[in-house]
Amino acid sequence: MIIGDTTLESPFVLAPLAGYTDSPMRRLARRLGAAMVWTEMVSAEGAIRESDKTFELLVFDPAERPIAFQLFGSRPESMAGAARRIARLGPDVIDLNAGCPAKKVVRGGSGAALMTDLGLLHEIAATVVGATGLPVTAKIRSGWDGGSINAPEAAGVLEAAGVRAIVIHPRTRNQGFKGSADWSVIRDVKRAVGIPVIGSGDVKTPEDALTMLETTSCDGVMIGRAAVGNPWIFSLALALAETGRPSPPPTLADRIRLALEHLELMVAAKGERRGVLEMRKHIVAYLRGFPGASGLRAELVRMEGHERVRERLLDALDALA
Repeated sequence: MIIGDTTLESPFVLAPLAGYTDSPMRRLARRLGAAMVWTEMVSAEGAIRESDKTFELLVFDPAERPIAFQLFGSRPESMAGAARRIARLGPDVIDLNAGCPAKKVVRGGSGAALMTDLGLLHEIAATVVGATGLPVTAKIRSGWDGGSINAPEAAGVLEAAGVRAIVIHPRTRNQGFKGSADWSVIRDVKRAVGIPVIGSGDVKTPEDALTMLETTSCDGVMIGRAAVGNPWIFSLALALAETGRPSPPPTLADRIRLALEHLELMVAAKGERRGVLEMRKHIVAYLRGFPGASGLRAELVRMEGHERVRERLLDALDALA
């Protein structure tokens, strides 16, 4: 799969997840097989104001490349101005969010609300494409509701505006993240355009990722929540695609070792107090699904202090030896 000047080494990429896909998580995902990563979405208006909070979300390490910065907004001139500002930070791609279902986003005409106004969607995309020399991608949904499935039409509008790849999450805005993703919409989008199409939604295992590729003919698979606490999913999916055989999943010891590394990255990036607090949700995910791990999780999420958490994880690792 090629996006602009970037050739991806595999079809499997990391989704943008608010509150999760910060620089430490993206670094680990890239090392463990994600072919490309996306930042958490940032507001065009915040980027124009050069808000510290907005620009903090765009801090990245060179090891994360190729990386896409995801923007949301509803005004073409603001989106273009924001694209020019964030382009100075050196991303590989700028991504337009036309799929977020959150009320606070769609209320302002952004995110999935753009699926109800394809003329505005085209104008935003064309303006951003013309604002920088970077390739532009876009993330869309099936449509606003079950009676307005228009993802193939929206993808065609975006392709005509110069967008270089489409990510499609095949749920409607009204579904949010409930119900099932309708992968047939991914297939319909792929048939509608000549640019790369990346599918997203309900990919929980390496087998799911391959099934999506095979049944929809999409070019790539975006994995989000299934990668939280399990960034190995990318390398496991690639190994399955290459060999046809499933690889052994990471052991509890593997997960604890990676949690320790993740903890160090979080503290280095965000400071001790914030790093430990934000690491709690990741620790819960790393330790999920193992017999007897619930007690360890309950201990760790109450602990404060980097060294205390680190020592408890090391003790748990020693106990497995």
